Amino acid sequence: MKRIEVEQRSILIGLAGSHGYGLNRPDSDLDFRGVFIAPKRYYLGFDNIEQKDTGWDEPGIFPFIDGNKDTVIYELRKILQLLAGANPNVLELLWLNKYPVLTEVGQYLIKHRNLFLTKKVKHTYSGYAFAQIKKMETHRKWLLNPPQKKPLPADFGIEAEEPLSKDELNTFLEYLYILIRGRIEFLEEAEQLYKLLTADIDFKGVLKQYTLPTETLEYTENLTHGRKDFIRLLQKSQSYQIALREWKAYLSWQENRNPVRAEMEKQSGYDLKHGMHCIRLLRSGLEILQQGEVIVDRRIAGDVDDLKAILQGKYSYEQVMQMAEDLVAQMDAVYETSTLPHKPDLEQINQLCIELVEMQGWS
Repeated sequence: MKRIEVEQRSILIGLAGSHGYGLNRPDSDLDFRGVFIAPKRYYLGFDNIEQKDTGWDEPGIFPFIDGNKDTVIYELRKILQLLAGANPNVLELLWLNKYPVLTEVGQYLIKHRNLFLTKKVKHTYSGYAFAQIKKMETHRKWLLNPPQKKPLPADFGIEAEEPLSKDELNTFLEYLYILIRGRIEFLEEAEQLYKLLTADIDFKGVLKQYTLPTETLEYTENLTHGRKDFIRLLQKSQSYQIALREWKAYLSWQENRNPVRAEMEKQSGYDLKHGMHCIRLLRSGLEILQQGEVIVDRRIAGDVDDLKAILQGKYSYEQVMQMAEDLVAQMDAVYETSTLPHKPDLEQINQLCIELVEMQGWS
């Protein structure tokens, strides 16, 4: 869809990111997030759209997003799915302080925002925080012990043959995932395991991200009827491709680092921004479980100075990690007593979607 079509059907656009958190500096980018309702052909025809995240240099009606690369406007059905899944990045959109665009339909959506608060926030907010920790750990490793050379197949015992390519690995792992899923799909006693592997976690992603453990190779060989030498090559190729991916990420990190941020990282020994977002996410998740409310603006939450102190390097890596560990323990305890429902009422959310579309109309 053209930018102007999306803007004409936008029901809300909010100022998110550092400005929403109250952590912005004079040079901070403007991050706009919004919601629009697609026209009739996208609901009743074959056309499909989930979000608009490019093309802001096209002619439009909202000059504040002209040329802004940090703008994403989600189609209603897409954002309702993300909200129902307690996605931290979109939940906060309904609790912002500033909306440059807010229609009557958008206000109706905000009025029903509590529909999306469930105990799932414990898992999503801690999961997003853990992703920040992983980035911190990776960058810290690069800072303290940077890789010295590009990995070679021979480093992983691949001498007389070519390593499997990324596409070849992914094709085989897709096949392995289907076989594993098929083995348990219709076994009543494996119902919970099937749900875990197909809905609760991205098991296919796990297969592709990590090297197959040695103790699983014989099972993989038998399940796929693969040759032993091929399965061993598969494992070695996985290790090689993961190392190669990390090497490329390291080079990109070196090339694209903000000089000021790089100097702060060097002095503190970890990525301060990832550390701050880790703590912010965990505190936000804890607040939702305790209070049934999303507090986006950290000035209102009362910890904005503390978060800025992390950004300024006033906390060591060990202190930030201890803070994260303590917050996770608090979330575990509060989870048991929280009055939030365990899961969202999808029927109510579906009805809300219908009402919003009818309010917006097709023209």
